[in-house]
Amino acid sequence: MLDIEYEFREEDLVHFNELRLKSDPEMQKKIRQNRIFAPGVMMAIALFYYVYYVDMKTTAYITVLALAWAIASPFIMKIDMRRQFFNKYTEAEKKALFGKHHLTIEPEFLQERAPGGKSKTPWKDMLRVEKHKDYVYIYVDIDAAIVIPRATVKKGDLKAFAKQVEGMIERAG
Repeated sequence: MLDIEYEFREEDLVHFNELRLKSDPEMQKKIRQNRIFAPGVMMAIALFYYVYYVDMKTTAYITVLALAWAIASPFIMKIDMRRQFFNKYTEAEKKALFGKHHLTIEPEFLQERAPGGKSKTPWKDMLRVEKHKDYVYIYVDIDAAIVIPRATVKKGDLKAFAKQVEGMIERAG
């Protein structure tokens, strides 16, 4: 059967979690609200200062602050979300997660040898395979996947491996 060896890094975990957040409509709604609501309130305050006090200097400061907030808030939220991703894991979990992974296709299951040990996932428990430009995801749950970065594949043919996994999942499902 086919097998593949690759390196799983912190940036790969971040990429997968960001991909999940991009497809989460609730999170995207919060980001839009934060980007629009706070600057909108600031602009209303700036308008008040301009109309009521005719204070152009304060109005300009508040307007610049509102624009800076609208531009910078998504980046600040992204940095905070990355910090939260890594806070979910203990140091022992990180050591078990990052490093060299070896996947082998067996008739009944997908075997994985990783820094955290060996595991066997039956084909009937897997959902689908998604191929992206830089990654292949083998979903084992709605929000959990085996992430294979194309850039760090050391041994094996990723394209043939992904196709074989798709076939095994279809046969089991």
